[in-house]
Amino acid sequence: MINFIKQLLDWIYRKKCYICGKDAFSEPICINCLEEIEINQYNYHKKIHSFEIYSAGIYTANMRKIIKGLKYHRKKDLAKPIASIMHSYWKNLNISSEDFEIVPMPLYLKREKERGYNQTCLIADEFSKLTGYTVNNKIAKRVKNTEPQYKLSKRERIENLKDAFKIVKTEYTGKKLLLLDDISTTGTTLDELKKTFENEGISVYYALVAANPVSESSFH
Repeated sequence: MINFIKQLLDWIYRKKCYICGKDAFSEPICINCLEEIEINQYNYHKKIHSFEIYSAGIYTANMRKIIKGLKYHRKKDLAKPIASIMHSYWKNLNISSEDFEIVPMPLYLKREKERGYNQTCLIADEFSKLTGYTVNNKIAKRVKNTEPQYKLSKRERIENLKDAFKIVKTEYTGKKLLLLDDISTTGTTLDELKKTFENEGISVYYALVAANPVSESSFH
């Protein structure tokens, strides 16, 4: 009887896959579309001095669609499969057994209010459920309304991010920090946030993102 009720509820509340439109039952994307997402090698995507940035997948096709859906089209339930992809990748790294506190990439307050949420915080919450890591979304603030980085040259990116972040040191718990974001191209934004932490005497060695563009899919 219990199984029948569960099957009935699954049928009533079943969802269509955000990518292909076929039945995905209770999930936002189906298994087939999830399995088609390109996953990176189990190695860092960028290393800037001692700072290692890991990227779970490549920003093409299905991955691009679900990140855009979450980020621009208010499809908040897509945070769950994105976090699942990141977790599947993360647990294969030799650092995943350490206990981290997740710091989601902060949004400028006005931009977050316009969007209604910070998509990276949604991913962080889902990633936390899978890893058991705590989330600290109060320690880092974005205090400058920066331009999108992909439009800028290397020099412009650095200038764009100058003084973009502020650290609330009283929110630091002493745990190792894992910076988390949806996309990383050159790693400049994550590196700037890491430097801002260092200016407050807090070391950060790792970051994890959902995806990187094809042009940035090489390692080292």
